[in-house]
Amino acid sequence: MENGKVGARIRTFREKAELSPADLAERTGLDITFIKAIEDDDLYPSLQPLVKIARALGVRLGTFMDDQVSRDPLVVRQSQRREELTMHHTGKDEPALRFHSLGRGKSDRHMEPFYIEILPESAEDASLSSHEGEEFIVVISGKVAIRYGQETTVLEEGDSAYFNSIVPHHVGAAGDEPAKIYAVLYFPE
Repeated sequence: MENGKVGARIRTFREKAELSPADLAERTGLDITFIKAIEDDDLYPSLQPLVKIARALGVRLGTFMDDQVSRDPLVVRQSQRREELTMHHTGKDEPALRFHSLGRGKSDRHMEPFYIEILPESAEDASLSSHEGEEFIVVISGKVAIRYGQETTVLEEGDSAYFNSIVPHHVGAAGDEPAKIYAVLYFPE
């Protein structure tokens, strides 16, 4: 799915809920210009705003990426993975993160599994985010810096981290090389 479809889906769910952009901004605590940028300009600075929008609209985060329903078990072949979402830092053209959903199509899921390419640009904006739930990541290649509250830990290939995501955190590349991780995010209902 192209990035532009995510913004269009958010708009569709907002309109189905009979909410204006101002209503959604009020429910999420996000600025109305930010809401409009997500819908119109495909702006994705972090997962935190998307989680807030999903909660305000009463849908799962994955709803914005799903385009089909599958049978169990859902199998995603490596050759069939598609970049579904890129996150940019405000004012930057180059992406900092590239997300590939590994759960797209499983409509009854309770976790959001991703394969994520973390580019060195991710370290430029180390702003912390938080949301209800938990995260589990495994580093496949490169080095990843996790800032969790006041503590920073560098993970290398094969290392993993499991943490409560309500604590402000940031996950970015450590150094000048990209990193690749598998991540599973859990958002309680």
